[in-house]
Amino acid sequence: MKKVIEASMAIAIAVKLCKPAVIPMYPITPQTHIVERLADFIDDGELDSEMIHVESEHSAMSACIGAQATGVRTFTATSSQGLALMFETLFVASGLRLPIVMVNANRSLSAPINIWNDQQDSISVRDSGWIQLYAESSQEAFDTVIQAYKIAEKVLLPVMVCIDGYSLSHVYEAVDIPKQEHVDRFLPKYRPRYCLDPKKPITIGPISYPDTYMKFKKVQQDAFGDSVDVIKNVNDEFKRFFRRGYGNGLVESYMMEDAEQAVMAMGSVCGTIRTVVDDMRKKGIKVGLIKLKCFRPFPKNEIVNITAKLKGLAVIDRDISFGNKGALFTEVNSVIKSKEPLVNGFIAGLGGRDITPEHIEKAINLTMQSKECSEEWLF
Repeated sequence: MKKVIEASMAIAIAVKLCKPAVIPMYPITPQTHIVERLADFIDDGELDSEMIHVESEHSAMSACIGAQATGVRTFTATSSQGLALMFETLFVASGLRLPIVMVNANRSLSAPINIWNDQQDSISVRDSGWIQLYAESSQEAFDTVIQAYKIAEKVLLPVMVCIDGYSLSHVYEAVDIPKQEHVDRFLPKYRPRYCLDPKKPITIGPISYPDTYMKFKKVQQDAFGDSVDVIKNVNDEFKRFFRRGYGNGLVESYMMEDAEQAVMAMGSVCGTIRTVVDDMRKKGIKVGLIKLKCFRPFPKNEIVNITAKLKGLAVIDRDISFGNKGALFTEVNSVIKSKEPLVNGFIAGLGGRDITPEHIEKAINLTMQSKECSEEWLF
């Protein structure tokens, strides 16, 4: 069934179909519509879940940790300063190997105060041990939430689904919504591998001394290595069930078969890039799009393979690692060791500033001219 709905509503419906038992929430713009819709579903009897109205985002993640540890599915959503306030507990969730799913509506961090979109918030917690998946459209956001639960529960790692605030979260698009029984077949009832149970007591989160702490971190890192194949397999399985997929689940390409130049980005800007690619193709310029869906784990092999025949690659970041460069550019540049393609980094769209077709064309043209500009700001 297709409906024209807001992306936040689409996400809320996807969460409802996944049947979380506990939803701790704290409102913050622009994610508030998601939990408001979930509250409506609970009040209307459409979702059997306990919504906990907490005191802060730190409390929201703490409540998720406690609930998930008892062996039930959980969900929460946040944005910007809220994600920053969760910082301490993000590491706890991942270190305890709890398969929590959270949606982050990407929004800039203050100061100065700004409520519009960039990806600085999620990029700033990239090392907290959460899988990070970025969605381009309402449909992809819907589908990614459902996939996220299956991925998280297979690898025992929390998953953050990132959507661009306003430019996606508040946009109305057609979304294909499957029936509950179809989602149930794809995502069976949650059966935790371990949980807090008075009948079978275990210890979760004890102190770890220097002789064991590194071993825990190594196991956590190994889980991220395992998650690469799990993400791809879940994407393939989802495609078989629902006739939709997103590249291989890690990277999605557009017009890359014969491309000599390419643009790489994450999130909703990829829709604008597709239009620019189409226009430049009409002019005979062989350019394509590489959409990075999965930022953590970082898909090194896929990026090396897909860029192997390129002459130039323009990487567009909606973030900045102060004192260095854009995070995506830095990551890509670290895995491409050859002289070709020339990899250029561009900072754009901070604080909700539009990334226009002209900006994208400028990035492509500068790269085509073999002009090295590893920190060009597109205003």
